[in-house]
Amino acid sequence: MTPRLPAAFLGAPLAHRALHDVTDGRPENSRAAIRAAISQGYGIEIDVQLSADNQAMVFHDYALDRLADGTGPVRVVPAGTLSETPLKGGDEGIPTLPEILHLVAGQVPLLIEIKDQDGAMGEGIGPLEQATADALAGYTGPVALMSFNPHSVARMAELCPGIPRGIVTSSYAASDWPLNESSRDHLRGIPDFDRVGASFISHEVADLSRPRVAELKAQGANILCWTVRSPQQEAQAREIAQNITFEGYRAPHPG
Repeated sequence: MTPRLPAAFLGAPLAHRALHDVTDGRPENSRAAIRAAISQGYGIEIDVQLSADNQAMVFHDYALDRLADGTGPVRVVPAGTLSETPLKGGDEGIPTLPEILHLVAGQVPLLIEIKDQDGAMGEGIGPLEQATADALAGYTGPVALMSFNPHSVARMAELCPGIPRGIVTSSYAASDWPLNESSRDHLRGIPDFDRVGASFISHEVADLSRPRVAELKAQGANILCWTVRSPQQEAQAREIAQNITFEGYRAPHPG
């Protein structure tokens, strides 16, 4: 049976890349941002990338340049070096997934996005999924997994069959995605939902009116969305989505 999202994921809003704000010393996906989200009772969305020695690092970009005091691809640097590479706007290095799991410790729901490692949403995956599964072994808090790459989601169904999983979905505008047209057309239609045993999607907020989203919702899928950046946008998103991933403001708690 396909595991469903725990109710906690449909309650408190999810802080995108944790509750980050570099003006307050809280970079994206940092321990400081994680602690801030927990203190405010928010759910947390984080990203994982692969290190050179096949460790799951909590970091969004494929390259270090924007977010850390480094340059070049994350995946060519060992985990120990990444842990000592300072995040810009903070006073700490890049955390590993086990570190963040220990920090969250089930206090709030944790949504983990596995970044595509193939480069074209294809089948060139494996080490990051395995590293993520290894880190999650024994974790008992509310957690869910997702990826833009359906092959990654399918792999997690094999590695962590009891953990809810979903597909991150998008309008796949040509200007935003360096993928060929056939790939974008395929992914836009979300055809892999049932095949990979997904129970939810996290869809691009500006594209929530897409008929396929309504179709999946009618079939019982949970609908999350990314990324809400204002109360006005949140109000519109919640007409369709059951919960939001937000940044740049403090989303109100339900009730």
